[in-house]
Amino acid sequence: MMMMAMPAPQWVTLVAWIVTILGVMVAGVLLAETYLRGYRQPLRAMEAVWPITAIYAGPLAWWAYQRWGRPATPRWQEQHGRAPRLGPAAAAAVQTIPGGAVSFVGHMIAMPLVMWTGIKIAGQGVWPMMLIIAAIALPLLVAFEYHAMSLADGTRSVGQRIWAASRISVLAIVAFDIGMGASMLLVAFVLRYSPTSMAFWLIMWAGMWLGFATAYPMVWWLASKEADRPASPDATTGVAQMEGVR
Repeated sequence: MMMMAMPAPQWVTLVAWIVTILGVMVAGVLLAETYLRGYRQPLRAMEAVWPITAIYAGPLAWWAYQRWGRPATPRWQEQHGRAPRLGPAAAAAVQTIPGGAVSFVGHMIAMPLVMWTGIKIAGQGVWPMMLIIAAIALPLLVAFEYHAMSLADGTRSVGQRIWAASRISVLAIVAFDIGMGASMLLVAFVLRYSPTSMAFWLIMWAGMWLGFATAYPMVWWLASKEADRPASPDATTGVAQMEGVR
């Protein structure tokens, strides 16, 4: 990863700047929605997840927030009543979004760390970078899942919640990394863009989308397994803050 030096086409760099600036603007709007307009999420971690998602997803993150995020807030429900119950497809999408957010955080830490230290495996920086991202993302997602379950499902013991959160998080991160890792390998061995270039980050944003696509079926399956639990049909990952915490 540290040896990348191929210049990106100018149009790729331009697109990267447009996508990133638009994403940052949407993230700013979401922060204003939360802290200035008072649309506070019942699961506080989602107040970070939505703006982070906006940085790489841009207007689509805004659409998802309008459809699923804002209706979860007490302020929206005071004005419009209880939000409609999410269907399986929408619930799986909401539950997949936090995985992208924790992966984003992992990227922001792993990238400068690998660049500054020069860590390599088999002569490449991409391998330690992928490991560091996973090492950061996993405990963050476990903490998110555990907190969501704690709010939505009081029937489980602490140990049961830790086990369930860990199992869900490991499977979701592995599935997400299949897609995200593919984009990292592409940019490391084929495109060879510099990690300091905007073109590199455009590929990373695309990798987030690819990771979402590969994680979505796994999350849907996990959600269906959790829904089979008669004691708490809604107690799993991000959907808890949309349903069980209301």
